[in-house]
Amino acid sequence: MATSRALEYLESPRNLVGCAAGAGGLGLYFAGLTGGWGPAVVAAMYAAGALLVPWKPKGDGATSELAALAERVAAIGLPSSVGAEQLLAALGAADRDRVRRIVEWELPVALDGYVRARCWEALAPGGVDPTAALKAELDRLSGLL
Repeated sequence: MATSRALEYLESPRNLVGCAAGAGGLGLYFAGLTGGWGPAVVAAMYAAGALLVPWKPKGDGATSELAALAERVAAIGLPSSVGAEQLLAALGAADRDRVRRIVEWELPVALDGYVRARCWEALAPGGVDPTAALKAELDRLSGLL
């Protein structure tokens, strides 16, 4: 549990912005602009960078992202044969840590690919069926649960 929280923080935008600001502090140190205060400047710049990013409470994040995905699926107008509603229902019932990657990355990428493929199919018919490709991806994601 503590390890997953530590990894979650390491991947967070807060830490990444802090690291970028700290790297700027290292640049100032190596340029000789901080004098003997180099380590303190690096730490202060990391802290300032991390504080610039608003804190995102942990509890409601997955639920709100799942709700946004459900709205997006409805807006795209997927055929019912694809099974997106069943996958969304399964994601809502599953453990948050288990489905985080699917909700935050894999499902949005699959939906983007479907929308793009559908546009290209209208311009150059005869390629891969976008609906079949999306169904195969959603079946793969369902298998991960």
